Amino acid sequence: MSEHGYRVERDGLGEVYVPHDALFGSQTQRAIDNFKISGWRMPRPFLHALGLIKRVAAEVNAELRLLDGAVAAAIATAAREVAEGAHDGQFPVDVLQTGSGTGTNVNANEVIAAIASAALKQRVHPNDHVNLNQSSNDVIPSALRISAYLEVSGRLTPALQYLQRAIAQRAREVAHVVKTGRTHLMDAPPIRLSDELEAWAHQLDDCVLRLADVLPRLAELPLGATAVGSGLNAPVEFGALCAARIAQISGRPFATSVNRFAALACQDTAAELSGQLRVAALALLKIGNDLRWMNSGPDAGLGEIALPALQPESSIMPGKVNPVIPEAVCMACAQVIGNDAAIAVAAQSGNFQLNVMLPLVAYDLLTSIQLLSAAARALADKAIAGLNVNEQRIAERVARNPILISALTPLIGHEQGAAILRRARAANRSILDVALEVTGRERAELERLLDPMPLTHGGIVSRP
Repeated sequence: MSEHGYRVERDGLGEVYVPHDALFGSQTQRAIDNFKISGWRMPRPFLHALGLIKRVAAEVNAELRLLDGAVAAAIATAAREVAEGAHDGQFPVDVLQTGSGTGTNVNANEVIAAIASAALKQRVHPNDHVNLNQSSNDVIPSALRISAYLEVSGRLTPALQYLQRAIAQRAREVAHVVKTGRTHLMDAPPIRLSDELEAWAHQLDDCVLRLADVLPRLAELPLGATAVGSGLNAPVEFGALCAARIAQISGRPFATSVNRFAALACQDTAAELSGQLRVAALALLKIGNDLRWMNSGPDAGLGEIALPALQPESSIMPGKVNPVIPEAVCMACAQVIGNDAAIAVAAQSGNFQLNVMLPLVAYDLLTSIQLLSAAARALADKAIAGLNVNEQRIAERVARNPILISALTPLIGHEQGAAILRRARAANRSILDVALEVTGRERAELERLLDPMPLTHGGIVSRP
């Protein structure tokens, strides 16, 4: 032990100074020293998956009589602690490290070995025992797949469904409200406000279905592939036994990869998932931007809704309240789109038998899942649930909607319809009031023909 709080460890490259209270050893310390690049750390869900892999590997090695039962039990207990987050502070290796994620794999091996050694009061070796029948090349992509699967199914999908239900509920509440439709940001035929909200809800339904579609491919684990996919130095049955045990523990249908060479050499499934995360981000962007437009004003904008006031005014304009939640959601979505671009580059990076940007793929995937999950719930709880509909303003706008004249043109002709529209615009009057003067028809008939609610259902409203 040195006098400065470090212990000296030796490996094939020489001496390494490791903090005296660190559970990790020389290989991890070298990774810490070499990769001071981003300051990012592997996310908690990834460490959970990594601990789970180390646990089942020890159990399967004991089952195959390749590892002493007591040693395997100690490793499994230590790995369970890692999976549960008891030692997160012992995983300081930067995300931007060796492309295979070796720094993180050896980090786990050394931490688990240290805990197991202390429990047994005998040496448990990081490589010979904890990493038995494994390689960073199959452990890291397996942890990537496990963590992404569990986060999509356990966090993101429920969050999107939560938002979908919140929107669907509000849609039912406003089914009686007719508003001006808009295309190209210009007035278009009237629609029900519920139609607008239900379109958002349908987008989210589709996002959930897309995510569900990728999960079976994500559930294929390359454990047992070892270094290049051939399974060198691992029993033939090792990978399948590990996958089956992970499935049993997690309650998810994990299985061994159909082709382990492909599972190591490419990250196509991760890229596919990232693409679906991008689509979900685009859906939330659409919803967030629509909310911002509908909330705009309140006097000079559309002012159709009022979002909850969450932040105390502007820093320079007293009384001004901004749509902060949609803005925050849109920023989260922008980051997800950026992550997808990074994953696309990373997924094609590598040659022959191994992708060499695995830690970045894992980090960006899990970050995107976390961002979308949190954004969806924030949008539901702090925007959708509390928005107020300005029905009077919406009705006034609909009454002046120039598209309403289309309902009369089959009866009065295009030219007279255009004349009514010009007069209504010039005098800032409703289409109904001007039509009463110009056509000489009964108010009841015109009110029926210009009632915007039937116009929201399509079809021909009037005939000559």
